[in-house]
Formats: sequence, C-alpha cells, structure tokens
Amino acid sequence: MSRVSSSASSPRAGPANETGDRPAASKARPRDAARTQAAILAAARAEFTERGFEGARIDAIAKRAKANKRMLYHYFGNKEGLYKTVLIEAYRQIRQGERALELDQYEPAEAVSRLVRFTFRHFLQSPWFIALLTNENLLQARYIKTLPEMHGLHSPLVEQLRKLVERGSAAGVFRSDVDPVQLYISIAALGYFYVSNNATLSVIFETDLSSESQIDAREAHAVEMVLNHLKP
Repeated sequence: MSRVSSSASSPRAGPANETGDRPAASKARPRDAARTQAAILAAARAEFTERGFEGARIDAIAKRAKANKRMLYHYFGNKEGLYKTVLIEAYRQIRQGERALELDQYEPAEAVSRLVRFTFRHFLQSPWFIALLTNENLLQARYIKTLPEMHGLHSPLVEQLRKLVERGSAAGVFRSDVDPVQLYISIAALGYFYVSNNATLSVIFETDLSSESQIDAREAHAVEMVLNHLKP
C-alpha cells in the first residue's frame, strides 16, 4: 500500500498574508460571506433596475455577481427576498444621507435648503433608485407594504421635519401650519420628476436638461419653491 503524506491528507492551508502567516479559515469566512452578499446585492440591484422584478432572473443575478446560485438562496431565500432586501437597502441609503446632514445645527431656512439640495442630488446621482421606485409603484407597492422596516426608516425623517418647521415658526420665518409629510412629498417630487422624465422633457423643450447648467438652475428653483412655500 502506498503511503499518503500528511500534507495530502489534511486540508490545504490558505494563502499566506502579507506577513507570511496563514490566516485561520474561521477568520476568512465572515469576510468572504460579507463580500459575497455585497456582490449579490449589487448585481441584484442592477438586474432589478434594468428588468424590473418580473423580468429579473436569478441566473442572471448570479452571473453578474460571479457567485454560485445556491448562495443567493442561502443568504436571501428566493428572488422575492432578494428584491425586498434591495428595496430596504435603497431606502436605508437615502435615510443615512439625510441623517448625515445633521440639520439641527443649521438655521431653519438653511436646513431646508440643504435637505432639498441633498434629495435632488441623490436622485440625480442614483438613477437606479428612481427605476426601483418606478417599478415598485407599477406593482402597486406589492413588496414595500410587506416590509415592517419601512416605518422605522421614515418616521424619524417626518419627526425631524416637524421639529424643523416648529423651529422656523418660532423664529418667525416659517408658517406654522405645514404638514411635514406633505412637505417631504413636495421636496422629493421636485427632484424625482426632473430625473425620471429628464429624457422626454429634454426632447419636448428642445433643451438638454441633463447639462450642468440646467441641473444647477433646477436645483436652485427647487430650493426657492420650497422656501417660498414655507414663508409666513
């Protein structure tokens, strides 16, 4: 009987790191899992953006992510679970950006101006977000309505706007009868429509509305409209 060497009978050691030490497998797995999940989510977002929920395919997402299809099911359950995670992460991203503004440190008018500009630029720089929301609206909010996380993501924003309006009213620069939900819908609409309909509006008005000068003008117009609405 031929003798089997110890190196052949034991698991192959991982590659050495920059120090020459070989990292333990238990330490590598969490990093690999996080990297794989991130790649799958990025690929899924691209697929859902381009094809919508109905047109997206698990095989295509796995190919984009360069991941084994079984990993998609392992981490996210199925296509619906993956789509819901993409939606949640999309909303988390914009809410995190809003929190990072730290609006409480600014005077009311400046705080509102910063929120309007951030919202407008977020839509502009994230056309995939527009596509996801459009698709979910075509589905009559079929999946968002099943996500309990949505309330927790939106309620802090509404409360922040409520306090902002109260501060502005106390300072005599804002009306006191502003509904924070209606205010945010208006702020979002001013940016959302411009981005979602940019191509058709550019043709209709024979103007490149995606040019830097037009974008800057639209941003300033949106700020002016919101602040004028808030005036006593």
